Amino acid sequence: MKRRRLLALLLFLPAIASCEPKEAMPAEAKQPAPAPKVPEGSEVITLGAGCFWCVEAVYKQIPGVQAVVSGYMGGTVANPTYEQVCTESTGHAEVVQVVYDPKKLSTEKLLEWFWNLHDPTTLNKQGADVGTQYRSAIYYHTDAQKAVAEKSKKEAQPEFKNPIVTEITKASVFYPAENYHQDYYFQNKNKNGYCRMVITPKLEKLKLDH
Repeated sequence: MKRRRLLALLLFLPAIASCEPKEAMPAEAKQPAPAPKVPEGSEVITLGAGCFWCVEAVYKQIPGVQAVVSGYMGGTVANPTYEQVCTESTGHAEVVQVVYDPKKLSTEKLLEWFWNLHDPTTLNKQGADVGTQYRSAIYYHTDAQKAVAEKSKKEAQPEFKNPIVTEITKASVFYPAENYHQDYYFQNKNKNGYCRMVITPKLEKLKLDH
């Protein structure tokens, strides 16, 4: 299946640069991005599936998605920085907050993409990215989303050899990541090795533009 071929690719990629920029950043780029705007009638869900660069690059291309903002959720420190999150001392996960039109994209379909775009059976790890900030998580914003997420997880389990370890948790405070993390793949895909060697092949497997 396409999902298994994608997982095999991720598992056997060489140990390359992880989800971490190497270049120096100007002060403005290190400021937190604005939170996503939510049009009337839209829904919001927050997802963790490894490096938020990858997850954002996928969801930005899905019809029915209105906005995607990379950020942090699930920790205990207010206004965390990327550097703090990477120490695993804040408890946050790298996440994307997705705003979507439920008339064009159901929560069920949105979560089908979630199960396909990463390996939900590896605890605190996606490929070369290791740490609690890379945990698989669905942060629901409504009781209806919780029910859909739990059902979706059960339905996805037969597609994987090992147990799914994805946490399904009520959304807490969302902290948008720094400006330089937003739209990272599309701004850096031709000059960043992680983008070329991890994200581009993932988009190709998912049959998304890259």
